[in-house]
Amino acid sequence: MPQDNTVQSIERAINILEELAEEKEGLGVTELSRRLNLHKSTVHRLLSTLLSLGYVEQNPYSEKYRLGIKLLHLGGAILERMDLRKEAHDLLKELSDEVNEAVHLVVPDGNRALYIDKIDSSRTIRMYSQIGRRAPMHASAVGKAILAFSSEDFVRKVIDEGLEKYTSNTITDPGKLVEHLKTVRARGFAVDDEENEEGIRCVGAPIFDYSGRVIGALSISGATVTVTPDKVKTLAARVKEYAAKISRRMGWPLNK
Repeated sequence: MPQDNTVQSIERAINILEELAEEKEGLGVTELSRRLNLHKSTVHRLLSTLLSLGYVEQNPYSEKYRLGIKLLHLGGAILERMDLRKEAHDLLKELSDEVNEAVHLVVPDGNRALYIDKIDSSRTIRMYSQIGRRAPMHASAVGKAILAFSSEDFVRKVIDEGLEKYTSNTITDPGKLVEHLKTVRARGFAVDDEENEEGIRCVGAPIFDYSGRVIGALSISGATVTVTPDKVKTLAARVKEYAAKISRRMGWPLNK
């Protein structure tokens, strides 16, 4: 029984960290208790332990908890061994300088897309995205680029999880999403037309490894006032070109 309780405590602590990762301003004990369906005393006990270890920190004014700096050490260790990020970083910078928009690199993380690198543009408008955050597969250019070249089983898994509506443009109908992914696959790029965040348009393309398996995606993102519909075709050509360059560094056949 003690062993079972220990394992359960670890699972609950990880659930707390995952909830905090989604909230930039942090969460209080009451909200975490509600979200995780746990008693407040249990949440408080777990938070106290995480706080003492440096994995969470508490705002002394709002009393809300957020992720601690110590997690950067763990995340940095993982990122350092991710060859994709190492191989792609200079190309992300090159592409961002060329188009003067934010450029993102993601990999699949369960049923979502995880940002592992990002280059901001020199524009005053900054994207809300950040390294370590996750994007919905069905409502992002990078996610749809990955989905379009993934197995039917994986697409079904994402659909079964639920197609959450983020804006009025989000595709929430399973049949429409499947048909949309066919178009993405045929043209080799995906567009997030204010589907994840209002006022933001993104163009993404898949990245493949030596076996031809999709392992990530690259995107150009910006405000709709700069990434206008008439620029999509041009940006799509650039993002496809750079995604192919990264794929080749990962061993993708040169004749592709």
